[in-house]
Amino acid sequence: MVETAGGGPGDGTAEVLDRPLPDGVRRRVVQIVSDGFGGLTMAELPAQLRQYARFTPTRRAKFAGNAMAAALETEALFRQRIGEKLREAQPELSGALDSGSPPPAADPLDVAAAAYVLRPAGWVKLVTAAGEEAQRADAERADEESRAELERMRAELDRSREQTRTETERLRAELESAKREAEALHRKLRAALSDVKRGEAALRRVHGEIDAVRAEGAAQVSVAESESRRLKARLGEAEAALEATRRAVREGRSVEDMRVRLLLDTLLDAAQGLRRELALPPVSMRPAETVDAVEPGRMTPKDIAARALSENDPAILDQLLALPQAHLVVDGYNVTKTGYPQMPLEKQRLRLLGQLSALAAQTGAEVTCVFDGAELAAPVLLAPPRGVRVLFSKPGVTADELIRQLVRAEPPGRPVIVASTDREVADGVARAGARPVASAVLLKRLS
Repeated sequence: MVETAGGGPGDGTAEVLDRPLPDGVRRRVVQIVSDGFGGLTMAELPAQLRQYARFTPTRRAKFAGNAMAAALETEALFRQRIGEKLREAQPELSGALDSGSPPPAADPLDVAAAAYVLRPAGWVKLVTAAGEEAQRADAERADEESRAELERMRAELDRSREQTRTETERLRAELESAKREAEALHRKLRAALSDVKRGEAALRRVHGEIDAVRAEGAAQVSVAESESRRLKARLGEAEAALEATRRAVREGRSVEDMRVRLLLDTLLDAAQGLRRELALPPVSMRPAETVDAVEPGRMTPKDIAARALSENDPAILDQLLALPQAHLVVDGYNVTKTGYPQMPLEKQRLRLLGQLSALAAQTGAEVTCVFDGAELAAPVLLAPPRGVRVLFSKPGVTADELIRQLVRAEPPGRPVIVASTDREVADGVARAGARPVASAVLLKRLS
């Protein structure tokens, strides 16, 4: 709708646009103002636009677009100056608008923007038509874009369907492969179970054969024992025949002697053959050795009586060490912490080992000193003194257990003396046949 308020028929300044300027036209108008802006002096610019005078056309269009559009609408003089710059820049388009016949090949937005600035007669219609054309072009472009997007989405859907179909086929193939593998595994499992059952049956057969062999061996042993008894009986008969032969010899019966002698040789040869077949070893024991008694000159630690001596008298230790092949086992830290606990462990060990070396030299007894390895922060570099065996317990093994192992390792009947105040150690070694002695007794003897 165009309103006319005064002016001649060829003047469009009185025409008023009753709708907002289309966006496409507005952008072209702002660009025209920005391009002509630089050709104006500071005095020719409206006051609100002077701050943008030094901006480049691009920055000016970006940051001062609204201000330039408002000034162009309200400042007629500023619009006239911009129109003059436009006429200089685009004389053909400006002339065609002044004559009322815009070029048909021109962009409708450029025509509408130039008409908005120059305000020829009928400019409102040009702007309105350009806006409608722009809207129609936008609608067509949006429609084309929508159709293109629809085609793209359809293609994408087709691709997705194809991928889904391909993936479904692949998954089906994998499922079939997995089913076949599972069936193969089930067959292998059944075969393995069958093998296990056959193995168990074979094992039972082997056990039965072993039992049969054992029974057969027992039967053969029984037969051998019966044969041995029979041969012993025949040997008795042969001995009786021998005695009869001797009597016959004395009586002068030579024929009977010859027959009995021949029978005796036969029996002796049979007995020797049986001994070789049974691989009987020669007799190593004698009946007198099976009688439990004490031989002359032999004593055990338990045979030594107190003899009016106190249990704390070191003379008891001397009597024990005087026994043949005596072995003294010392609970090292138990003795040192009883005698001199204030000293460092290293000095405790050195002092005790030096004293034990002197005791071994005096008595000639075997001496073993046991220390607890758990007390050590690092391996001990120690040269054992002469005549003394020094042992440290392994990790996880206490010195008490190592002492009991030493006692159990000795043959029954050898004099073993254990020096320790630990009641558990004393009771344990006593049950194993050793003679416990208190650490205080050993310390008195050493000092």
